This record gives sequence, structure tokens and C-alpha cells, in this order.
Amino acid sequence: MAFSSMTELAPGKVFAIQNSFELDGRISAYPKSARGACVSNCYLIREPDGAFLLDTGYGAHEKPILAQLASVLEPDVPLTLVPTRINEFMSVGNGMAIAERFNVVMCYSPQPDAADWLDFKAVDPGAERREIPTTLLRGLLNLDVGSAGERMIDVFSAPLRLINTTWVFDPETRILFSSDMFTHLSQPTDAGPWLIEQDRVTTSAFVRSFLLDTRYWWLEGAQTGSLRRGIADVIERYDIETIAPGYGAIFKGRELVERQFAVLDDVLRELDCSVTKPAYVPRGKRR
Repeated sequence: MAFSSMTELAPGKVFAIQNSFELDGRISAYPKSARGACVSNCYLIREPDGAFLLDTGYGAHEKPILAQLASVLEPDVPLTLVPTRINEFMSVGNGMAIAERFNVVMCYSPQPDAADWLDFKAVDPGAERREIPTTLLRGLLNLDVGSAGERMIDVFSAPLRLINTTWVFDPETRILFSSDMFTHLSQPTDAGPWLIEQDRVTTSAFVRSFLLDTRYWWLEGAQTGSLRRGIADVIERYDIETIAPGYGAIFKGRELVERQFAVLDDVLRELDCSVTKPAYVPRGKRR
């Protein structure tokens, strides 16, 4: 039976909505050779009078995701959607289904008219579509989770990205929501664990191989200096105690967080054009 769980990352404040999928070579977010299982993660950041949902999950997980949301979110609470990767199914697959079930009042998106990006279901051309108010994501936004201005989150463009990608930091819980970065930790089975405090997998060699065999193949021989500075700015600016990626295991603990950033910086330094020649290697060829 597939893994489906609601994990409370901060009591009453942040929930991870996790649903598993098999790694069999077809998921491009993982190396073609990867086997075992992983989870897609949606995150609910909430206050009594408002909530943010980061990503909406695969359409195949629609029923469990709607049930998971309903278990912690009343249907009348104002809900804001933040698809952290607007052009990926894992991020937007259930956006319209959620908007039809809950009180979605806004979507923050790098593209106008979020409904155009969230509506994947065939409908009668004459039927009225559920429209979603949209605010464009540009630069760094400091947004109020509720209505009292007492809990603000930072929403900003990811310092390392291939597609339009958004990171979010919640100062109250010290969680960095890192979208498609720090996603490398899968498991042999869907039993997990999917929230970890000890990591024996993250090494420079492993992360380098993972990045180059997924969407970050272009890093080999790139100019990575500005990328390293952007990532260093995030870890210096924010007091991060948990890294919550869009898929894969969640890393909890300051020491573990620092390790992830240090290894990523080491990999980017080694991949810089001053050290490594540019090369394109097709997906599936391990290095």
C-alpha cells in the first residue's frame, strides 16, 4: 500500500502532506538508475485566520491530498496557493481540485492568471471556470500568513534553478521550503523514514552524481560563482533548522542543515568552469 501521511513539522503551524511514488526510471526528478521509493511533499503553513499551501501534488494523489488537507484546514479558512514550480505536475497537479474544495483566495505565481496553469481537467467549453486571483511573484516578498501581520514568511526566487522556482522561509518555525533542491534522499521502500535527523547519504560524490543525472546536468563546467554566492546568502540571512524539499526526505536539525549547504557548495565549487570542462552527458549515464 502506498505511503500517505500528514506530518506535523511544527505543532499547529506547519504540516507536510506526503504521498509516495515508485522510482522506476520514469521520474525525471531522479536518476534513471534510481530504484526504491520517494514522496512528493506539499506544505501547509497556517494560522487560525489564514493559510498558505506550497505545491499541490500529483493528480494521481488527488483523493488523499484533499483528505489530508481537510483534516487540518476548515473549508472557510482563506487559503493562498504558492506553486513553487509552476510548470511541473508535482507542483500544480491538484490546484484546481483544491480551489473547488477550499476557500482559495489568492495564488502567487511567476505567470499571470494562475487558473490557466492549474486547470488540467477536460471541461465543457461552455462551462464557467473557477477563476483564481493571481499576484505575480517578483523578487523577495514578505507575506502575512493570517490577517494580523503577526506571522510573516519570505517568498523569493531560488538562487539555483533550471525552471521558474520559488523558495520560502518561515522565520517562526525556521523552516526553509526548498522546492527542487536538497531532494536527493529517497529510500528503499515507501516506509521511509521521510523526516530524518541523521544522514549518512549526503556526500559530495553522491550529490554531484544526483545533480548531473537529473535536471542540473548543465552545472558541469558552468560558471557557478554567482550561484554559490546566492546560496551562501540564504544560509547567512536565515536561521534555518529544517530543510523541507518539494520531494524526498525532510532534513531536521541545524547541524544537518549546515551539512546540506556545505556539500552543495563543495559540489558547485568543483563543477565550476575553472575546475571542470563543460560537457553534456545524456540522462542515464552515471558519473
